[in-house]
Amino acid sequence: MTSLALGYLAAGFGAGMAVIGVGLGIGRLAAAALEGSARQPTAAADIRTSMIIAAALIEGATLFAIVVCLLLAIKA
Repeated sequence: MTSLALGYLAAGFGAGMAVIGVGLGIGRLAAAALEGSARQPTAAADIRTSMIIAAALIEGATLFAIVVCLLLAIKA
């Protein structure tokens, strides 16, 4: 295998791990928010707002990780 092929392989693994991580993170976040809303329905609006902000931060970090993986693949 050439270094170019290994670079693409590593970038693919890195991007895949980032996507798996964000899927697990947002899934746990949504489960906790739904549970909190079920326990205290009066705070549902605050919980939803916090959940959306946290999900956006998680997705932003994942987008950064995927961009880094793609840049590393280009440099390989």
